[in-house]
Amino acid sequence: MKIIMIYDQIQAGAGTKDDKMIPLGAKREPLGPAIMMEPFLKQIDGKVIACLYCGNGTYLADPEEVSRKLCAMVNKLHPDVVICGPALNYKDYASMAAKVAYDINKTVNIPAFAAMSAENEETICEFKDKVNIVVTPKKGGIGLNDSLNNMCKLAKALFSKENVTSLISQICF
Repeated sequence: MKIIMIYDQIQAGAGTKDDKMIPLGAKREPLGPAIMMEPFLKQIDGKVIACLYCGNGTYLADPEEVSRKLCAMVNKLHPDVVICGPALNYKDYASMAAKVAYDINKTVNIPAFAAMSAENEETICEFKDKVNIVVTPKKGGIGLNDSLNNMCKLAKALFSKENVTSLISQICF
């Protein structure tokens, strides 16, 4: 199972919270949380084939254009599943993760979902009925490994076209 991760500049290791204007980029290797996910990916026979990213400011300057370009990149790379996040408690990244996952589900025939913490209440309220959002802790919170494992479980279930209703009720908002 081939997975693409979509990150902000921080999770991609491309910049700090002040480096908001990092342009759209991609690496064909695991970065950030994808590296931490590797033990869980092995359990589901999954592999991160690419990490796509951009700065929060780049996204906020033109959300529709950035989302369109990310959808095109996903379509070109043909993953089995796309994971947008974990955004943790980063508000702008959470907004990007939910919107991009929604747009991928709407325009590309590949399942996508987001992951973020409860601190992103506004985004969760706006998108929880439109896209699956896996619960994560806030930055530095306890339970990140459980969340990364849950992200892998949902990715596998979506890839296998399983009924995900029960799983979603346990791990998503």
